[in-house]
Amino acid sequence: MNSLPRWAVRHARGLSTVYRRLTLAARQAAPFVRWLGASRSERLVAPLEHAAKGALFDCRRCGDCTLSVTGLACVMTCAKRMRNGPCGGVRADGGCEVHPDRRCTWLFAAEGDARIGAGHSATWRQRVRPLDHRRVGRSNWIPAILDQKRDAVPDVDAKQAAAVPHHGAPSRFEQACAARRAAGEPIVTVEIAPPDSADPAPLLARAGRFAGLVDAINITDGAGANCHMSSVAAASVLAAAGFEPVCQVGCRDRNRIALQGDVLGAAALGVRNVLCLTGDDVSQGDHPGAKPVFDLDAVNLLRLLRGMRDEGRFASGRLLERAPQLFLGATANPFVPPYVERVDNLERKVDAGARFIQTQFCFDLARLEDFMAAVRARGLHERAHILVGVGMLSSARALRWMAEHVPGVHVPEVVTRRIGAAADPVAEGVRWCVETITALRSIEGVAGVHLMGHRNEATLARVIVQAGLRQATCDSSPGAPLRPALETPS
Repeated sequence: MNSLPRWAVRHARGLSTVYRRLTLAARQAAPFVRWLGASRSERLVAPLEHAAKGALFDCRRCGDCTLSVTGLACVMTCAKRMRNGPCGGVRADGGCEVHPDRRCTWLFAAEGDARIGAGHSATWRQRVRPLDHRRVGRSNWIPAILDQKRDAVPDVDAKQAAAVPHHGAPSRFEQACAARRAAGEPIVTVEIAPPDSADPAPLLARAGRFAGLVDAINITDGAGANCHMSSVAAASVLAAAGFEPVCQVGCRDRNRIALQGDVLGAAALGVRNVLCLTGDDVSQGDHPGAKPVFDLDAVNLLRLLRGMRDEGRFASGRLLERAPQLFLGATANPFVPPYVERVDNLERKVDAGARFIQTQFCFDLARLEDFMAAVRARGLHERAHILVGVGMLSSARALRWMAEHVPGVHVPEVVTRRIGAAADPVAEGVRWCVETITALRSIEGVAGVHLMGHRNEATLARVIVQAGLRQATCDSSPGAPLRPALETPS
């Protein structure tokens, strides 16, 4: 961010007052604009608007300005075009995931928001709409002068929407979450990556290690911007084999048309659980020259899919013949800045339809405690199931590499020292995971755990049993159907 936009953020309170007064004054020109015509007026006003806002706010001419909501920081300067809060990849020093030498745009937004004054942070909980690419380069001042609202998505008649049937019953995972909450038992999920193969056998073998041990298995979607079998296909393979998959769906590689089509196709193949993600930066993966899409962020994807499920319509307003029955989830990262605004971002996701939340790796219980206190203060733990990410790597060297090279992962040095000093790092890692899970179960609002560890299925299965989350099952053969095991004592 250049010096003048930085100055604007530091003086956000005064500038926001000036901006509101100028907007009210400019509306006096509405009769003239109508007489001249909106198109002609825009040709006169747009160059001045873009020059002024470009210099003062580093405006990117998106045509749908959010400055009044985001502390006078233009969120289109975000490399991922996050329009509803920071991504989970903000670095520990506040650097951008994509451009480490630049400060995260949403940290500037938080600063400007704080300077505007108490109570203004409520605007962060207002959903910022998906970008209408037809308006890129257009003026925002002319609609403001004419007091025009942006065109809304066509309304669907309530009777029509109610008449659109859902495709299938609630998922086993959704039912398990409700049953475990009622019984006071922890929910357990695990994450595995799809194979680099057209053969589904290795995927089924790895999933089979968790038969009877977990409530659902996450299938990653190009995690780390690396190419694997598609998440939709891999989740469908698991569903056909009797497992209960959570299909991760990221916005990095698809626009809103492809996202809707993929989720609808997954639902038709028996996949009911969808975790909505914005996605990792492509420069960190094995195709750094690929073009990122980021047409939507996770919040807007959640709202889009909720509309498909609850209202039986596409984002365009067109009715579906049969609506999918979806259990929607999202992610949270309490362990990287901006810490306070992480709860605002979570609330936006819950408001948008997320009913289960999976966090980034938890290596810092104190930071999680602070986050959960804020979550409880807003009652978010009652509206969504909060699953805290737990996992391990095989050595201190691997932990340090992850901390240094995977944006969004915070690993305190005390953890790496403990693993590094152990005679058996793997066994010590298991002990650390078990201790962490034990501590998590005493934190009010934590509904369960989400286990992660790349190609480390056998160790994660040991952690589940040793932590007392589930009992070892007699049937753990590759490809064995995944049983919810609701009767299993916790």
